Amino acid sequence: DEQTKNTLRAIPLCKTKAGPRDGDLWIQRLGEELTSIIEFVKKNKENDCDWFRLESNADGTKWFGKCWYYHNMIKYEFDVEFDIPITYPVTAPEIALPELDGKTAKMYRGGKICLSEHFKPLWAKNVPKFGIAHAFSLGLGPWMAVEVPDLIEKGLIHAQK
Repeated sequence: DEQTKNTLRAIPLCKTKAGPRDGDLWIQRLGEELTSIIEFVKKNKENDCDWFRLESNADGTKWFGKCWYYHNMIKYEFDVEFDIPITYPVTAPEIALPELDGKTAKMYRGGKICLSEHFKPLWAKNVPKFGIAHAFSLGLGPWMAVEVPDLIEKGLIHAQK
């Protein structure tokens, strides 16, 4: 849809096809990733739809942070984590929300969200242009928009007090 296209246009594309084992090229790719994430967060804040925080270890191979979703004016916050696969960017990261592990069928062991049917073909078609910000925009965000309200309505998750 048009809103998704506009969101994507606001996220800078990556150029370097490099993963964690590619030395200086990985450092270059990591810079592109950080630029994309920063721009994505900036645009989200400008549009009053800030919904995650991320940081990584020193070499950019392990990422962690928080993501949140508002439902009926109540904030639901989750830990988010993922590792950069050795075959990145050919292979997309598997984003996990560990505290939701086992609460929905659209999740793998360890709280890894299921993105195979819709997101992974899109990722494959856009290697090496897509990065972490794109995985959040086209993967985690839509997953949360579908799954979190359902989990709330089923009474499987509750707001923090």
